[in-house]
Amino acid sequence: MKNLGVNEIREMYLSFFRSKDHYSRSSFSLVPENDKSLLLINAGMAPMKNYFMGIETPPNKRMATCQKCVRTGDIENVGKTARHATFFEMLGNFSFGDYFKKEAIAWAWEFVTKDLELNPDDLWVTVYLEDDEAFDIWEKDINVPKERIVRLGKEDNFWEIGTGTGPCGPCSEIYIDRGKEFGCSDPDCKPGCDCDRFLEFWNLVFTQFNKDEDGNYNPLPNPNIDTGMGLERMACIMQGVDSIFDIDTMKSIRDNVCELSGKEYGKSTETDVSIRLITDHSRAVTFLISDGVLPSNEGRGYVLRRLIRRAARHGRLLGIKNNFLVKLMETVIENYGEAYPDLVEKKEYIKKILTVEEEKFSETLDQGMLILKEYMDKIKSESKTVLSGEDAFRLYDTYGFPIELTLEIVEEYGLKVDEDGFKAEMQKQKERARSARTDKGVEGWKETADTLTFSIEKNEFIGYDELETSAQIKDIIFDNQKIDILSEGQAGELVFEKTPFYAESGGQVADKGIVKSENFVAEVKDVQKSHNGLFIHRVEVVSGEAKLSDKCELVVDEKLRKSTQRNHTCTHLLHKALREVLGAHIHQAGSLVSDTRLRFDFTHFEPITSEQLSQIENMVNEAIFKAYPVKVEVMNIEEAKKSGAMALFDEKYEDNVRVVSVGEFSTELCGGTHVSNSSDIGMFKILSESGIASGVRRIEAITGSNVYQYLLEKEAVLDEIKSLVKSNEDNLVIKLSQTIEDYKTAQKELSKLKSEIAKNQINEILEGAKDIEGIKYVYSSFEDLDDETLRNAAENVIDKIDNSVVLLSSYFENKISFVCMVSKGALQKGVHAGKFIKEVSSLTGGGGGGKPNMAQAGGKDISKLSEAMKQSETILKTFINS
Repeated sequence: MKNLGVNEIREMYLSFFRSKDHYSRSSFSLVPENDKSLLLINAGMAPMKNYFMGIETPPNKRMATCQKCVRTGDIENVGKTARHATFFEMLGNFSFGDYFKKEAIAWAWEFVTKDLELNPDDLWVTVYLEDDEAFDIWEKDINVPKERIVRLGKEDNFWEIGTGTGPCGPCSEIYIDRGKEFGCSDPDCKPGCDCDRFLEFWNLVFTQFNKDEDGNYNPLPNPNIDTGMGLERMACIMQGVDSIFDIDTMKSIRDNVCELSGKEYGKSTETDVSIRLITDHSRAVTFLISDGVLPSNEGRGYVLRRLIRRAARHGRLLGIKNNFLVKLMETVIENYGEAYPDLVEKKEYIKKILTVEEEKFSETLDQGMLILKEYMDKIKSESKTVLSGEDAFRLYDTYGFPIELTLEIVEEYGLKVDEDGFKAEMQKQKERARSARTDKGVEGWKETADTLTFSIEKNEFIGYDELETSAQIKDIIFDNQKIDILSEGQAGELVFEKTPFYAESGGQVADKGIVKSENFVAEVKDVQKSHNGLFIHRVEVVSGEAKLSDKCELVVDEKLRKSTQRNHTCTHLLHKALREVLGAHIHQAGSLVSDTRLRFDFTHFEPITSEQLSQIENMVNEAIFKAYPVKVEVMNIEEAKKSGAMALFDEKYEDNVRVVSVGEFSTELCGGTHVSNSSDIGMFKILSESGIASGVRRIEAITGSNVYQYLLEKEAVLDEIKSLVKSNEDNLVIKLSQTIEDYKTAQKELSKLKSEIAKNQINEILEGAKDIEGIKYVYSSFEDLDDETLRNAAENVIDKIDNSVVLLSSYFENKISFVCMVSKGALQKGVHAGKFIKEVSSLTGGGGGGKPNMAQAGGKDISKLSEAMKQSETILKTFINS
């Protein structure tokens, strides 16, 4: 048996199956494409599900892959055992209606015995108990002794989809005998036994049946092969180790964790758990970020955030004080970068995201741990054992502390969490969010097509080439009911057998225009598609009556359409420029294209600098000025991908797609309408750049005549400024700078003057000091003093009287300000400036707080200020007496 590293085994496997005429492709992304049933790819065959189901045609009937996978179902066991991992690689060879059992079995045996040089005498196989065909191949063709072929039942050796219906079939697994020292006392021990002697490493699935609703197993006309062999498990066998954390690539990461923490692996069970967990999670997060996943509080982004936070917390448990995941990421890339070059390409991007997320969590962890510790101490002091769901939710909602982390920490302290209570609080939050959403009435009419039966199943869209056409009204809908006549002043929906009107799709808004006949004129307000692609026109009848079967003229508003097209084509140019300037990690996360503007959302983890924005804007305008021809081609999805066309994540595409190319600058899959030449866009101007969610940024921009209008508006503002400061454009900056400097000087003089006035009033204030329980209490109100001047006045007073409390207020620029200062003597008598000022300011509808000796607050209702200052005496007494 050879001693082979992980990277060697991977390449040997793919090379072997290439020699058997398999198409060997690089791993699919961890983010599923065109499959919303999966959060992340969790098995080697998962990205090829549509090939097995006949929905898509594979590039070759024989394929082999080493697929990146992430599973978090057993995340609680990661680190606690030597075999659980969230990230793993699955080697697999597949046949889509080509070869079957005989070849799959023969090649599996050839690879493990010839290429890997495993001793055949150490190998056992299992087959489904009714699969005589597989048994005979193993015994008669491969010459495996029948006593080493074990028949097992459905639970072990029959594969079915989780739904219970669909493609399925028997399995055959290959096991290695690790020796009697790993086994049990049963002399008949063999695969199927629960002991650790026999280790399964390769599963061959023979998909030969289709299970129907009645539970019948019907033979498939073209049976398939789906095999899976865990790369890490095979590496354990080849390297003679018992744990995946001891194989070469993982050990390298593990050793780095030990170096960073100063801990030695194998010396402490508790420490080893943390070392293994960090080793696994650091590998998983590196690959997830590389495949475009960003930390968030939902979906796959939450999986990533959870893994980062678990690793970061266990780093703290090991005594690692500083952020460390970036250093481990570098070790991951050193070990896997050759097999996965995109890791090397995106190294700086991965580093940036890990750094930001770990720093953010460090703050969360420190704050959350203090609160959680208080909760747990209180529970123990009350002799209780359960943290309430409300407290767990408060930690999650207010402090960003993940519930999984709360569960782990609470368990370490021998306590439990009321998980049902937590879920109930989460449900309440969802209901509050749902009730806060308003716009339901606007969307309701879009569901019409899903609840009614129409005269036609589909209408023809001719709007790519024509903006006018004649068509007959096939259906009229009013108030979700089919009718024959839509009268003047009424709004409803019309359906035609063909239309030039673009329906809202792909971020592009619908066309507007008119529909007219001899009997009526109607404005087209909106156009939507039903779930099966039927175009439905939302109209308002301006005059006459629209009748069923009327022959109409459909006319799109050409000006609006052309403006919208400019913005849509420009989103393609912007997408390309963003990837060029910021990096290949940029992916579209949403868009809105109308006649007035474009909005483009994209994945990026930090604000774009002004220099980068200028670079992006210049690049787009250069593409416009180069007058690139815009070409639209229809091709199948595989041809489109080979052409380099960018597609959107989670977007479902038909077999044939439209590929829109702007010269050689940009190529994307797109069903929208576009200009014929980039120069038709005219000009591009970015209006704003902002963050809209964790890891998602937004750019809003304008094109064409809207840029011209924007320049006119800016010019008008500039003219007004020139008039106000009495300057021409050449000297405007100098004049403005001088005006601002003069204003600052005047403000300083005014502030100085106010301070002097306040000082002159201090003697009067001091004379009004009241003795309350042995403490001198000074309070007064001013007008037009800013916060700084008010604070200085309070300092002047407190410096002049020992054993005192000072409360000053001012009404300035439509707001009330309070400041309170407390001397050492008053502090010793129980007066707390922050708590005192909070109660006083609340009487004016405000709030605030601060330290025991100094605090500030704000108020809202000026009519209650005088009474609040009077009431402050009573409030102060309660603090002294307490």
